[in-house]
Amino acid sequence: MFTLNRSPLTAINVQIARHGIGNRVIRFFAHAFSIIFHPLFITTYVIGFLIYVHPFAYSGIENNTKFFRFLSVFFTTLFLPLFSVFIAWRLGLVQSIQLRTNRDRIIPYVIVMIFYFWVWYVYNNQENPPISVHFLLGSFLAICGAWMCNIYYKVSMHAVAVGGLSMFFLLFSFHDPYASGLYLSIAILITGIVCTSRLIVSDHTPFDIYSGLLVGILAQWIAWQF
Repeated sequence: MFTLNRSPLTAINVQIARHGIGNRVIRFFAHAFSIIFHPLFITTYVIGFLIYVHPFAYSGIENNTKFFRFLSVFFTTLFLPLFSVFIAWRLGLVQSIQLRTNRDRIIPYVIVMIFYFWVWYVYNNQENPPISVHFLLGSFLAICGAWMCNIYYKVSMHAVAVGGLSMFFLLFSFHDPYASGLYLSIAILITGIVCTSRLIVSDHTPFDIYSGLLVGILAQWIAWQF
């Protein structure tokens, strides 16, 4: 009798434990995707794709030159912005290294805008394929758009970045002979996963996500008009 009375409670506890483990696993992967596809990583990923995967975007350029072009993007759009935000946090100019509030994001947005403008300006004045220059300009415009949105609400930076990623590969599909539906499909899949992850592990609302996607999409579209 004791065993029979206990079994229903045991079954309920098992179900609760399973749901708890499931939620922890989902949140773990949501955090992982948020880190892997951090907004500052996207530019490095795309330029790396154009330099090392695209068969002729950087054809005719020496390997050493390719490496230093990639390295310049990595340092200017990823390492230096992250390091600058870290210094701002240590100096007390930013309250949280995770930039949880609109106010915390003001200085980092300005820092990132400066670095992104600089890398676009340098690339635009070097011998680089137009496709990479268009993308870098779109990335800079996306940061500007996100900064303007941040005045009124906390737009999702992740959504801005992956929105630009999807729009870039959509335009890439129509304008590049090497284009493949595979790349566009992967970009859209990444966009969906990242936006879902931000809804799970952040305090962003659906409006923050959707408007961020729109900012990234419009920024890349505008950049391709030049």
